[in-house]
Amino acid sequence: MRSKNQPAKRNTPSASLSTSDLRALFNGRVIAPDDPRYESARKVFAGNIDRRPAAIVRVADAGDVTRLVSLAREYGFELAIRSGGHSGAGHSTTDGGIVLDLSDMKDLQINLEEQTAWVETGMTAGEYTSAVGAHGFATGFGDTASVGIGGITLGGGIGFLVRKYGLTIDSLLAAEVVTADGQLLYVDDKSYPDLFWAIRGGGGNFGVATRFKFQLHEVDLVLGGMLFLPATPATIAAFIAESEAAPGELSTIVNVMTAPPMPFIPEEAHGKPIIMAMMVYAGNPEEGEKVIAPFRALAAPYADMLRPMRYPEMYPPEEGGDYHPVAANRTMFLDRVTHAEAELILERLQRSSGSMAVTQLRVLGGAMARVPSDATAFAHRQSKIMANLAALYEKPEEKEVHEEWVTEFFSALQQSDKGMYVNFVGDEGEASIRAAYPNGAWERLRKVKAKYDPDNLFRLNQNISPK
Repeated sequence: MRSKNQPAKRNTPSASLSTSDLRALFNGRVIAPDDPRYESARKVFAGNIDRRPAAIVRVADAGDVTRLVSLAREYGFELAIRSGGHSGAGHSTTDGGIVLDLSDMKDLQINLEEQTAWVETGMTAGEYTSAVGAHGFATGFGDTASVGIGGITLGGGIGFLVRKYGLTIDSLLAAEVVTADGQLLYVDDKSYPDLFWAIRGGGGNFGVATRFKFQLHEVDLVLGGMLFLPATPATIAAFIAESEAAPGELSTIVNVMTAPPMPFIPEEAHGKPIIMAMMVYAGNPEEGEKVIAPFRALAAPYADMLRPMRYPEMYPPEEGGDYHPVAANRTMFLDRVTHAEAELILERLQRSSGSMAVTQLRVLGGAMARVPSDATAFAHRQSKIMANLAALYEKPEEKEVHEEWVTEFFSALQQSDKGMYVNFVGDEGEASIRAAYPNGAWERLRKVKAKYDPDNLFRLNQNISPK
C-alpha cells in the first residue's frame, strides 16, 4: 500500500501495513479485493474512473478517521477521501492506496431554536435537504441529490439557493477537521481562522472534514421545477438577461442541449436544441409566478413543470445506482451571454459527436456577490455566469475526439474572466487549479497548506503544494 509519490515518512516501521492489520484495527469496516462487496464499493460516479484500491475503510466516526490518517502518515500509503464519490478527476479513489470512505457517517443534529445543524460529512445533499426540510429549513448545496456534502462544501457549493443565500460555505459556521498530524480540530472564524478560511473553497487539501455546522434558512414552499423551451440565439440570450435582472430569490440553471426523447416533450421537438432550465424562486410562490412570467413568455414552452413545492422536491431520488457517465468537460466563468455567445454555443453543440452535448449556464450574483472576495478561499465573488461544457460518450477510444471538441469550444467561448470553479475542474493540471484561486488566494492557500500538511499527505485533490 505504497505510492511512488508518497510524502516523507516519520518513524516508519520496517514492515508494511497488511489488510489483516487493517481489519484488526477497523473491525468489520474494511473492504479488500477478496470481499464480495469490493467491486461495488470501489466504484465512483464517473464512468471513466476504474481504480483498484488496496482497501476501502468505511469509517464509523472521527476516531476512525484520526486512526486511519495517522496510519497513512506513518506507513506512507496513498490516502483517498470519499464523501459522495462525485469527483470528476477521480480523487475519491486510488490505485493501490486506501480509500477513507465517509459514507457511513451520517449523524445529523438539528437545533431548531438556533436554526443550526451539525452534520457528519458522509451525508448526501439529498439526505440532508430532506431531513432539515421536514422542519421548513434548508442549506444550499448543488443540484444533485447523491453528491456528498463533504466535497461540495469544501469546494464552495453553487446550487439552487446561490442568489438568495450564497454559496454553501456562506452558511458554514464551523467544522471539525482531522489534520495530517492526526489532531481533530474545531475550526471557525475565531478558532484556527486561517484553516477556516482555507476550507471554505480550498477543497480537501488541509485535512478530513468530519462534521460541519451549518446555518439553517427558512425555506419551505418555493416555486420550482423545470421549464423546457426551444433553444435559439434569441431565447438563450433573453433567458440569461431575465435571470440577471430577476430578484435574488430566483436562481436558475440553464442546460442548452438536444432534446432527448422524454415522454413529456412533444415528439416533434426530439433531437432539436432546447433549453432545459431548473428554476427555484425561494420566496412566496405567488410572487414567484410574477417573476417567472417573462421566462414563460420567451417562447411557447415544450413543457412547463414549474409549480409550488416543498424545497426538498428539487432533489428527487435518483433512479438506480448504476449510472456512471463518461464525459469530456470544462468549467469556466463568463462575463456575458448575448446573441453572439448563444449562437456560438448552439453551433458548437451541433458539432459534437457525443451521445449528448450540453452547455450549462448558471447566472450568479445576489447574495454570493455580497461577500468580500478575500473572505473565503473561493475568490470568484464578482463572476457573472458560470458555464460548464460537456460531451457525454460511451466508447473509451473516442476520448481524444471529445476532449479536442471541448477544448476548442472552451477556447472559443472564453472571455475576460479566466477563473474556474474548483469543484468542476477535472484532471487538467496546475494551471487550472491556479485559475480556481485568483487574486492572491493561491499563495495564501500554499502557506496554510505548509502549516497544516507540510508533507502533502492530502494530495488526492485539486492539489495545492505547500509553500
